[in-house]
Amino acid sequence: MAGGCFWGVQKYLSLIAGVAETQAGYANGSGAASYERVCADSGHVETVRVSYDPAVLSLGFLLDMFYRVIDPTSLNRQGEDSGIQYRTGIYWTDPADATLVELSLSALQRRNKAPVVVESGPLRDFTPAEDYHQDYLDKHPGRACHIPLAAFDAAANAEPTPVPVLENPDQPELTPLQYAVVRQGATEQPFTGEYDQHFEHGVYVDVATGQPLFSSEDKYDSGCGWPAFSKPISPDALQEREDHAFGLNRTEVRSSQGDSHLGHVFPDGPPEAGGLRYCINSAALRFIPTDPTDPSDTPDLTDNPNATDKPDNPAEP
Repeated sequence: MAGGCFWGVQKYLSLIAGVAETQAGYANGSGAASYERVCADSGHVETVRVSYDPAVLSLGFLLDMFYRVIDPTSLNRQGEDSGIQYRTGIYWTDPADATLVELSLSALQRRNKAPVVVESGPLRDFTPAEDYHQDYLDKHPGRACHIPLAAFDAAANAEPTPVPVLENPDQPELTPLQYAVVRQGATEQPFTGEYDQHFEHGVYVDVATGQPLFSSEDKYDSGCGWPAFSKPISPDALQEREDHAFGLNRTEVRSSQGDSHLGHVFPDGPPEAGGLRYCINSAALRFIPTDPTDPSDTPDLTDNPNATDKPDNPAEP
């Protein structure tokens, strides 16, 4: 991670629970790297290599903590330090992290009016910085830094979220896309979700907890590019919040038990079905099929206090 002068970034990241090791260095430049060459525009960026325990700390949480101490809209400048070596960036070594990083940056852009200029991509090269740069603020606690002291306290007291696992042990862990949607409020690209044009008979549940949310009886093709439902399976299945991102006034929809971000609800649904359109990310859902001709083939929802035995409206919009 690159966030300006690596002295403060290393100190800050090292304080987060779950971070096992940090190392200041130079990344993604040309030729050999040293402090002198980096200052002479070798193209390298001052970077902090972070090793962390995913059982304690999720990558999504680590990225969110990182965003708190950078100006993501400032190009080649953080605090009083300017130059290409002070650009911001996130560089991965595991290709599996690429999707989550990009979705996280997309969510960051939605929270900022100005363009986000945080560089991202695979780590091409990394050279550890000279010994005197390592843990510099621990060795020189009186030195100034572009990161405020309060941020260090916040990092030390942060309660990280581990990589979530579905309650059903037969199900895999959340994919990077699923995590970005339900935990970071990301939005999948329209017309790409597996349930957009999916109309089998069954129940759609929260991908993170298994809580029943919607019935196929209330699903319809709105043409918006995401699964659309006229109502939830139960009035208590969802919670709603005001969302004013991008200067818009919208109503966010979250699951009531797992607090998973699902999507938004709009007042432009079919009038005959109540006039609502629950626009939901496929990545936030898991589908449980049922046989409409077999009354016994229905999901067991009795353990879920927010579920009903069957939808109120058996007619599909």
